[in-house]
Amino acid sequence: MRIDSAKSSQVKQVAALQKKARYRREQGAFVVEGIKMVREAPRERILSVYASDSFLEQGGEETLRGISFTVVSDQAFKAMADTQTPQGVLAVVKAMEWKKEDFSGKGRALLLFLENIQDPGNLGTMFRAGEGAGVTGILMSRDGVDAYNPKVVRSTMGSIYRMPFAVCNDLSDVLGKCHKVGIASYAAHLGGEKNYEEADYGKPSAFLIGNEAAGLSEKLSSAANFLIKIPMKGQVESLNAAVAASVLMYEAARQRRQQSG
Repeated sequence: MRIDSAKSSQVKQVAALQKKARYRREQGAFVVEGIKMVREAPRERILSVYASDSFLEQGGEETLRGISFTVVSDQAFKAMADTQTPQGVLAVVKAMEWKKEDFSGKGRALLLFLENIQDPGNLGTMFRAGEGAGVTGILMSRDGVDAYNPKVVRSTMGSIYRMPFAVCNDLSDVLGKCHKVGIASYAAHLGGEKNYEEADYGKPSAFLIGNEAAGLSEKLSSAANFLIKIPMKGQVESLNAAVAASVLMYEAARQRRQQSG
């Protein structure tokens, strides 16, 4: 099968998935671009793959071996893509599904609570860094950027497929349930009582990270077990949300490596 027109219904559907979070939710699907993201997508979740003429002319068919795809004219592909200089291959993927036990870390949970994160690059970076640090799950407020936003997906570099995550109506309610099963929570806060490296993250733990501009809400920060801070030198008041989250996650990873060693 081949698509030549940018006005094709399939082209319009992919473009809508790229642009509209509501449509992604309604369809239960999202778009990934580039050969790396297409090849790493779980095969059972791939709904369709599209490859441009230029991509195929440059030997792209070999890299798609074993994956069925639809050929698309360069013009039509440009209408589908979110990137300025598209790589020439994209896939529509069924939204990921995670169960409660996927977040548990086999009894040694390391969770990231994200409240009202707005920057797609920040969220994608936290997915990627979280996977690298051994985070067992990410819980996000509903008012933050959509995890399937194309910029978020690109920033995850494939972690979107592997990092369990959920969108919550009330993070403080979920946090309370975590406390009941023995997960201690640490809110990154300018008013922290102790420096972040002074806490013990070897036990089941959760980090709370707030909005880039406003930080954590009073409701969520007051629900945390502990307020911690990252000490600053110079005139810097706070770190970028993704950087702060990474500092905390990797401190937990360091402590856990030492304990297991």
